[in-house]
This record gives sequence, structure tokens and C-alpha cells, in this order.
Amino acid sequence: MTHVDDLAVAAAGLEHAWYTSVPTPEGVADDVDQRLAWRDAGTMNPWAIRRLDTGRVVGVTTFCNIDQPNRHVEVGHTWLGVDAQRTHVNTATKLLVLGHAFEVCDVIAVEFRTHWHNRQSRAAIARLGAKQDGVLRNHRFGPDGTLRDTVVFSILPQEWPAVRRGLRSGSPVGRSGRGSVGPARGR
Repeated sequence: MTHVDDLAVAAAGLEHAWYTSVPTPEGVADDVDQRLAWRDAGTMNPWAIRRLDTGRVVGVTTFCNIDQPNRHVEVGHTWLGVDAQRTHVNTATKLLVLGHAFEVCDVIAVEFRTHWHNRQSRAAIARLGAKQDGVLRNHRFGPDGTLRDTVVFSILPQEWPAVRRGLRSGSPVGRSGRGSVGPARGR
């Protein structure tokens, strides 16, 4: 909850497209509350994303749909403020969370899911080196009642070394090299 003010500032500059679930600045506190409730239920591990060059929290990411018996996790519910987009922030964040998934949690697959219409997200996931597994048609209802087609991508353990190498070189996701991230303190 200590990051709500920074997150509200970060959310203020975003286009709140109908196909995303980014909170409005006024909805950030409720969004953080929900993520913490899912964490307490064991279905999500949320993290705030902090830029090391400014000290500001500029977005969030999570492990969600955690399936411990099958060593499977999804990286999702991720968003970054406009100032952090197309910078090294997303690349560094993915390096941290994927490293944690493969090297600490010993997962056998990391999944990414996005709305069919979120072309920016689909392109960023593909640049990571994730492979498209398929499209779940009429997968679920959106907040406005429309049906969502969900594009599913994954990275497997044997693919992680190449993905890690790409992330460390700065070639995928954020090409400009501006900024970096580290773990945000507190909840």
C-alpha cells in the first residue's frame, strides 16, 4: 500500500484501453488491495516495479495462476507507466521475474497471456523469446461484457538460457537502455 501514490501517478498517463486491466489513478488502491488478497490466498505474488535511477515505483507485475504441484506459473497483470515504457525497465523486470521463476522456483513453464487486441503486449512478449502456444477463443468475459480471445505464450527451461542472454544484451523489449529496476521495498 506504500506504493499507491507512485502507482497512481504512473497510471495517470496511461490510455486505459478497453482490452487492458490497468487501473485508473483512482482505482489503484483497490487494485493493490485485490492483488494483496490474491497473494494471501496463494494464487498471486505481486511486485511493484521501481526505477533505480529515480527511485519511483512505475508499475507492477505478478506471478499469477500459480500451479505449484505442476511447477507452472504465469507472469501477468503487468503494467508500466508511460515514462517507463520502451525503456530498459521492462527488460530488467522480465530478467528478474523470469530468473526467479526458473532459477529459484524451478518451474517447467512460464506462461504469458494477453488480449488478442493488445498488439503492443503481444509484440513485447514475442520479443522476449516466448513462443506463441495458441489462442483461447471466447476465453472469458471482459469488464465491459465483451468476450475476450486470449493469446497464450510460454518459455520453457531449455529456452531460458537464450532468453536470459537476449535480456542481458538489452536486445528485446526495451531497446533504449534508459533506467533500470530493482525490488521495491514494502508492500
